[in-house]
Amino acid sequence: MVDVAIIGCGVVGAATAYTLAQYDLSVTVLERENDVATGTTKANSAIVHAGYDPEPGTLMARLNVEGNRLVKQLASQLDVPCKEIGSLVLAFDEKDLETIETLYRRGVANGVPDMRLLSAEETLALEPALSKEVKGALLASSAAIISPWELCLALAEVAVENGVTLRRNSPVTAIEKIEGGYRLTAGGEPVEARMVVNAAGAEADRIHDLVAPHAFTTLPSRGEYYLMDKSQGALVDHVIFQCPNKDGKGVLVSPTVHGNLIVGPNAEPVDCPTDVAVTAGGLAFVKKQAARSVPGINYRDAIRNFAGVRAVTDQPDFIIAEAQGAPGFIDLGGIKSPGLTSAPAIAEEAVALLEKAGLPLRKKEQFVARRRRIRFKELSSKEKAALVAENPAYGRVICRCETITEGEILDALHGPIPPVSIDGVKRRCNPGMGRCQGGFCGPRVQEIIARELSIPQQQVPQDKAGSQILVGRTKEKGGA
Repeated sequence: MVDVAIIGCGVVGAATAYTLAQYDLSVTVLERENDVATGTTKANSAIVHAGYDPEPGTLMARLNVEGNRLVKQLASQLDVPCKEIGSLVLAFDEKDLETIETLYRRGVANGVPDMRLLSAEETLALEPALSKEVKGALLASSAAIISPWELCLALAEVAVENGVTLRRNSPVTAIEKIEGGYRLTAGGEPVEARMVVNAAGAEADRIHDLVAPHAFTTLPSRGEYYLMDKSQGALVDHVIFQCPNKDGKGVLVSPTVHGNLIVGPNAEPVDCPTDVAVTAGGLAFVKKQAARSVPGINYRDAIRNFAGVRAVTDQPDFIIAEAQGAPGFIDLGGIKSPGLTSAPAIAEEAVALLEKAGLPLRKKEQFVARRRRIRFKELSSKEKAALVAENPAYGRVICRCETITEGEILDALHGPIPPVSIDGVKRRCNPGMGRCQGGFCGPRVQEIIARELSIPQQQVPQDKAGSQILVGRTKEKGGA
């Protein structure tokens, strides 16, 4: 019997695993997919929010501001791309001006540092590409942009290197209370644990209902995005928000840490928490709304559209609590925005609840808390030459758009959590992230995965299990 089982390895589950890995405990993470960060964690706005939006006194307010600090600290420590560029909430009329004043006061109450209300002239001086209809803005300098899947992966990798067990392809289908804890059925196999953390994202309500009376309901909300080529990446320098509404923080326009521009999302209720379809209507709405803020976006330079599902629930705040009648079973539900920002702080809350439920916390004498990875294109010419001399694989460029080498792909494939798919490699070291979206490098990445894992290319999926690209060989001309 392990001390703790964590259900789900999105950014919240990974952050919880990372935090628990610092103690003398046995921890197992159960992830239903073939990789970490395959749900909402990989499909969101990639923003580290400042913390002026949540209502003062809520968990969201407190954990957003604390998470903002912790995420930046972890990004530096674990070599995750993160840039503190600040955000602007735009006002277009008198009502919006009142809203940004309210957000400013709310931010002050929440403890958000470095905020300022700007006039129209000050706003346009900072961001000349904005609509000339802007009447003012709230500047929050502590907001940042990050690579969300890399944050999740980094947290999970460090957890694994410090003794946490990660079981992929292990969806939890049943939970039974037993003497001293719980027996979970995951991927058809039993896992016994003294305590459980439910970090199942948009399916946290279903997991909760396996062991306790119904307490909350997920109301999945899909958000659709445009990802623009790097030719559009410098159009704005800040995260550009519109005033929030009942559906969330509205359509944003923002640079990404990889040099692109991201535009979106809308907010569309969906029946299924895995419904990530991209629709013509949704994208048209995003495009129309974004034009209010930044009218000069060239959508001919869009290189990808995608959608993610928010874990909205019938409760307004994060749900971080021990389930009724289930001692040591901790729910982390309703982790919508600012969930990415709050993840490390949510993890600390979860661990505190586990301790309160009786989990002994003894710090490890040795905890490997650092992570570094090679990004070949960021090295100096001298560093590149030395690396290639040591390992010629770094001299073979596989992804021309992003200048990703075979050496970096091999590092990913032999890392603490080896990818099994083309997109899994992409999330680790970026081949396929560029203008051609894998059109050139995808087949080469597939070959390398098959070679290194000693499997046929037909067994290499694009992303999740079942998304195979190759299904067989055609007969040769003249063959039998």
